[in-house]
Amino acid sequence: MTWHFGRWSAFDLETTGVDVENDRIVTGAVIARGGGIEDEAGEWLADPGVEIPAEATEVHKITTEHARAKGDPARDVVREITAELAGQVLLAGSAIVGHNVSYDLTLLDRECRRYELPTLHDRLDGTPLHVIDTRVLDQHADQFRKRPSEQQGARQLVTLAQVYGVPWDDEAAHGCSFDALAAAQIARRIAEIAHTRWRDLPERIQAIRRPRFYAFRGLSLAELHAAQIDWAAEQAAGLEKHFRKTDPNAVVDRTWPLRPWVEPSTEGAPA
Repeated sequence: MTWHFGRWSAFDLETTGVDVENDRIVTGAVIARGGGIEDEAGEWLADPGVEIPAEATEVHKITTEHARAKGDPARDVVREITAELAGQVLLAGSAIVGHNVSYDLTLLDRECRRYELPTLHDRLDGTPLHVIDTRVLDQHADQFRKRPSEQQGARQLVTLAQVYGVPWDDEAAHGCSFDALAAAQIARRIAEIAHTRWRDLPERIQAIRRPRFYAFRGLSLAELHAAQIDWAAEQAAGLEKHFRKTDPNAVVDRTWPLRPWVEPSTEGAPA
């Protein structure tokens, strides 16, 4: 069965920042559809236990005061999100879909470790996790896209929505459920393009310079996942090369979809 059939679980987190090792979950969504099974949706609001920086609030609109008053304990939220994702994979064979989802999966992993909870991989106990990342797919398919404007990046979710004709609502954007569903819709559009004859595609897609959508055609979910590991590494290497024009020591992690956990060093710690 090709990768665009079957059940998908759209996943997104809104957080206190962009540091996967230290930032915390504020909201999360898991929205599962397809596969001949009833649709399911869950959304969580956490009290992260730390101040939510103003910069993060500006993005997702959740203040520290609101999270403290309305949010559930962070440990409970982390446990429930992880259990929901694991359940969708184990019971329904679902793929996890998101935009730049390696960020969300890695931050969730670190939150599990912070609260000494089983990680998603612990819960799966060897069952393969298959991931569909719209950022990786889009960059592979349309590698030469430029920024639409100084304020809007070439790989932002809103940009992909515009390219693939997915409805966008500026007010709802950066709500975890809206972003999760937008990523799933974009993934569906990418799959449709990959499995459509070239002459039948919209002009905006035909206008893309040296497109590579057909690299996704006919792949199984496992094959697509394996290919994304390679494509993500290539993309990270390209970004590292770009950064090294101004910082010779810049390093961009090449792992996907989960950045490796490094045990904190105890060297020099008191006995």
